[in-house]
Amino acid sequence: MRLTHLYLGIFIAPTVLFFAFTGILQTFSLHENSRDASYVAPAWIVRLAQLHKKQTLELSARKPQSVSASGPGKPDAQKKQSAPAQPSEQPVRNLLPMKVFFAIVGVGLIVSTFTGLYMSYRIGRSKVVMALVFLAGIIVPAFLTFI
Repeated sequence: MRLTHLYLGIFIAPTVLFFAFTGILQTFSLHENSRDASYVAPAWIVRLAQLHKKQTLELSARKPQSVSASGPGKPDAQKKQSAPAQPSEQPVRNLLPMKVFFAIVGVGLIVSTFTGLYMSYRIGRSKVVMALVFLAGIIVPAFLTFI
């Protein structure tokens, strides 16, 4: 059981690190452009988020906006202005504390994974086998991404 845990942990460590890192980026919506174009997500973050969420690097095309009931000839700005403002019944919640908590959990997962790798390397007998298992944990998902 101990050896199974050791080698399985070493094999999945690269993927755990990937998901923890990209999860932190997504927690703060760094993979999405802002609506007012004040922030444009870097392409590498968008691609990593796509791999995290959809298991592919291919970005899907944006869906065209549907034509609303106000008619196809009316500009979007007029459509938005003509709609009556709905008062919000729910109070606006501050999501930052939960986002910070999840980011701390992600960092903790990264640190825990690295310390687990360090301990397995220090305690394990066959460092070459452990290195090969770790490399397989990188190569296998990379290969599966591109097939």
